[in-house]
Amino acid sequence: MQPRKRTTWRKLDNAALLFSAASSEKDPRVFRFYCEMKEPVQPDKLQAALEQTVDRYPLFLSVMRKGLFWHYLEHSDLEPVVREEYKDPCAPIYVRDKKNLLFETTFYHNRINLEVFHALTDGTGAAEFLRELVKQYLLACHGEMGMPDIPLGNGHITVQDQENDSFSKYYTKERKVERRHKPKAFQMRKRARVYGKLQISERTVPVAELLAKARELKVSLSVLVTTAYIWAIRQEMSRLQEKKPVILMVPVNLRKFFTSDSMLNFFAWIEPGYLFGQADVEFETVLKVVKKQFENDLTKEKMTTHINELIALEKHPVLKFFPLEIKNWGISTGARQAENNVTAIYSNMGMIQMPAEYIPYVERFGVFTSTPKMELTMCSFGDKVSLGFTSRFDTTNIQRNFFRILEDMGVGSEAVEPEYPVSDTPKLTGVSVFKWFSFLCIAAAVLSVAGNVMFKHDTFWSIIAVAGIGSLWMTLMVGYYKRHNLLKDAMWQLVWITCGCMLWDLLIGWKGWSIDFVFPAASMAVMLSMLVIAKLQSHSAKEYMIYLLMAAGYSCIVPFILLLAGAVKFIYLSVICSALGFLMVIGLMIFRWKEFKEEMEKNFHV
Repeated sequence: MQPRKRTTWRKLDNAALLFSAASSEKDPRVFRFYCEMKEPVQPDKLQAALEQTVDRYPLFLSVMRKGLFWHYLEHSDLEPVVREEYKDPCAPIYVRDKKNLLFETTFYHNRINLEVFHALTDGTGAAEFLRELVKQYLLACHGEMGMPDIPLGNGHITVQDQENDSFSKYYTKERKVERRHKPKAFQMRKRARVYGKLQISERTVPVAELLAKARELKVSLSVLVTTAYIWAIRQEMSRLQEKKPVILMVPVNLRKFFTSDSMLNFFAWIEPGYLFGQADVEFETVLKVVKKQFENDLTKEKMTTHINELIALEKHPVLKFFPLEIKNWGISTGARQAENNVTAIYSNMGMIQMPAEYIPYVERFGVFTSTPKMELTMCSFGDKVSLGFTSRFDTTNIQRNFFRILEDMGVGSEAVEPEYPVSDTPKLTGVSVFKWFSFLCIAAAVLSVAGNVMFKHDTFWSIIAVAGIGSLWMTLMVGYYKRHNLLKDAMWQLVWITCGCMLWDLLIGWKGWSIDFVFPAASMAVMLSMLVIAKLQSHSAKEYMIYLLMAAGYSCIVPFILLLAGAVKFIYLSVICSALGFLMVIGLMIFRWKEFKEEMEKNFHV
């Protein structure tokens, strides 16, 4: 095993930029790879196996952080803990402003689950991690009985190889863009009544039967399954709906075209489809069209063009300097628009292989993913192909149609009905309290205006009351949404309180109290509170550095400018505040230079 050294932080790969920006509670961008064992899982053995696995793949010990221009991944000292499955499959993992790992390992009866936030790795990386986890688990359980320790991959692969950004490695700047209009694809509209509930449907089919049918039709497994999927969707369309094409997004593992040992995201996609129109067509006709699309699009030249198009946006000389929040908005908006070009998703994770000595202990592997649409995910192990449908729709007709089509071809299927525990995900009490607080604020504002109209017509004191209620609501709203990071919360509160008070001062007739007293007092209080929070929560320098720098810089520069402009009447507090802010910055630079330099590189990298 190679030394497990790694850098303290790294940039996101190109695909991860999308997942970090576009993830939400409704679309958490989480997928599950699991292994069904032939015996109940032993939690202590699985915990030991997990510790061995993350030692081999330390990339998984990363947390997501926000810089000025981009997100980035930072190595953490957090220890992953195995838990019995406790929440709905593919529930959100990444929580903004919260320092937590981007994967979870759980178990339930005979099943080992690995759930991953897609910004961390892709299906290939997750499969490698799960294979190693299963191997280490079997060694922990049966190693004393002579089970051999068989390497699963190239033992000479280093951590640098695992964390290599292959998108950037194979970016050539050459762009042969064929400008073509993308038609709006047919969209399924029957959303489930409860959106948060992911609908999961799994079945297995014999590898031999599916492979024999593909060979008979002279196509690959992916082409056959893609066509069956399109045909299953078509059977639920009306004649009017057939005026729009059925288009699938099919991810492509770029490691099949470019040499790479990276555990990061390294995939592109193609979009095969068919426009049925008003004419009746046969399944074989659609099959030939899809086969031709695969042949035309799955070439190294096309994949290179795809990489260049994606990286070109990331490296745009102007766009890369846009602040992160603007980028996030643009990326998520673009992702939502792109969804209109796709009907559904089909992802083939390929064959999962294990050494012969381990196979008797493994029943099967399976995979499925969270999705805002409908997605079919496929992987094979031994003599079985696992097919997992996930969707946000309240119908299972397409799944039924798909397996009927396979049965008509002579490919039988067997239902898989895995058990899931009753979710004990904490109820959103905080959200409920905040909603009630918001309602009471609105009610207080309405009653103030109503009372003003009914009992006092000559003055409009209700305007001040409403503004005060709004200020209170805004302050608590900022605190609620930034509660996962108290240091960031303090910085947001500093900006809101100081700017809000200056606005208040201006609206009621400028007296200067906001900049004479509130601004310096609040600034010094926040700097002090950050030091206390950092001490109480035992934060390392790299965890508090950027927030303390922002607060100190804000507290130094703004009062200094106001003093130079002659806007401050009571100068003592402002002078003290500006001096303390300046000394805080200088102190961090002198006594924490290494961390200071690293934080500047991380937060300002473009």
